[in-house]
Amino acid sequence: MAHRPSTIAALSTEAWDLVFDDARRARLRTLVAPGAPLHTPALDAAAAADRVSGIEVLVTGWGAPLLDAALLDRLPRLRAVFHAAGSVRGVVSDAFWERDILLTSAAEANAAPVAEYTLAMILLSGKRALLPLRGDDAQRDLRVAPRVGGRIGNLDRTVGIVGFSRSGRRVVDLLRPFPGLQVLVADPYADAEEVAAAGARLVPLHALLPAVDLLSLHAPALPATRGMIGRAQLAALRDGATVLNTARGALLDHDALLAECASGRLDAILDVTDPEPLPPDHPLLLLPNVAVTPHLAGSLGTEAHRLADAALDELEAWVAGRPPRHPVHRADLAHSA
Repeated sequence: MAHRPSTIAALSTEAWDLVFDDARRARLRTLVAPGAPLHTPALDAAAAADRVSGIEVLVTGWGAPLLDAALLDRLPRLRAVFHAAGSVRGVVSDAFWERDILLTSAAEANAAPVAEYTLAMILLSGKRALLPLRGDDAQRDLRVAPRVGGRIGNLDRTVGIVGFSRSGRRVVDLLRPFPGLQVLVADPYADAEEVAAAGARLVPLHALLPAVDLLSLHAPALPATRGMIGRAQLAALRDGATVLNTARGALLDHDALLAECASGRLDAILDVTDPEPLPPDHPLLLLPNVAVTPHLAGSLGTEAHRLADAALDELEAWVAGRPPRHPVHRADLAHSA
């Protein structure tokens, strides 16, 4: 029988309740050595004090503690961290990378609902379905009087994907069944053959912008990507284009977007903003051609169970001596969230 490691789930109580339902908690118990507590929101909690020094595996997620030198010194037997969430930036430190500890992420699983949301918004924006929902003229016949540019429909339309990331790749894949939509990708780190195999064409950002009817952002939030879609980039978009952001609000210059949307030249669908949330009186919230949703593209409700499944699959593989499917290395953080 495979060794069952001493394990504890270290994430917020809210995340534990959301991500790990009864069935997934039961599965976790079958993979690890008996011990209580199975979960703690804080590794320095009194209830976990007796277990910390012997822990071999951590299952982390939203609200997990930072694994800095001080905490790692209290975890001398730690060999693996299985992160039941996307970005690991809030969990790892320089000290973490100095130790030989396996780290995996559920970012691939978290990309699934983001891509589904994005697909829905691409199709709805093509039909201009969001405009009458936000405006006073809900019964206006767009078949007779389409908006700026006269482009309505999901035939002969071009979608631009900025960032061939996990979610960006999934969006490209989900768009395959819609032959009326051409897909362009801009990403300085993407491989043209990989993009072509996925069903899109890789082009520089400056060439993508004037060619698309919808611009969808899927780049990571890094110092180099902050404000990457600014005044000049928005000005390059054709009249009537839609800007869709499900990545991070900091990628987009909101002042420049406000000017373009207030003029009626562009529409926007924002699931993330900067700041987040926007102040209640922010002018973007008042525009009929701007739809803002409260960061709901990522894993919510039952979708969060995918994150537990991803972490548990990695734990099960590790216990069985199989290689991880989604390991995270320090170098990966230079180009990913």
